[in-house]
Amino acid sequence: MSEQDSLLQYREQHKHRLNYMPWLYYSLKPKNRVWADAWQQEYQDYLMSMETVEIGKNCFISPLAHIFAEPGRKIIIGDNTFIAADCTLHGPLDVGCEVAINHHCILDGGRAGIKLHDQVRIAAYCHLYAFDHGMDLAQPIYQQAVTSKGIEIGKDVWLGAHVGIKDGIKIAAQAVVGMNSMVTKDIATREIVAGNPAQFIRYRD
Repeated sequence: MSEQDSLLQYREQHKHRLNYMPWLYYSLKPKNRVWADAWQQEYQDYLMSMETVEIGKNCFISPLAHIFAEPGRKIIIGDNTFIAADCTLHGPLDVGCEVAINHHCILDGGRAGIKLHDQVRIAAYCHLYAFDHGMDLAQPIYQQAVTSKGIEIGKDVWLGAHVGIKDGIKIAAQAVVGMNSMVTKDIATREIVAGNPAQFIRYRD
């Protein structure tokens, strides 16, 4: 294998690593940041040309993520935000600055949308669905009306891995949700909650 082929092979593996561990993008050595920035710019330009998406400065968006934002379901992504591989994002979504969305997360804005404030951290395999179905026994669930109230996640909130958030929920700033939790009611500022359904444990302070 030639030195050039070896370099290209290394670069492809490095891209694969960044897709699943995108926080490493921000600590790349200058020589690697050159090709990584070009790679990201090309993909982000493509994404903004194909979907109703606005992407801020210094973001990392994995090409292995699935991002859908048809007209009326816009996605806004703030500066210094990353979205890892195998996520599925469906607008409307308003994502703040310095937000982390790790691999295999699903965020569906329904009609009312999902709002993530600055510095929200979402660990792998979290699911946020801003819609719900009726459950009247008079007809099958798939034939019933879909409702959408929206989801709002406050600044500096941390959702642990495998957290589910149901429609209509508001999580206030600096709260923490433990892994494998299901959030079915609002969470107040600085609360730490966990469980299914999620229950109050203590305050961060």
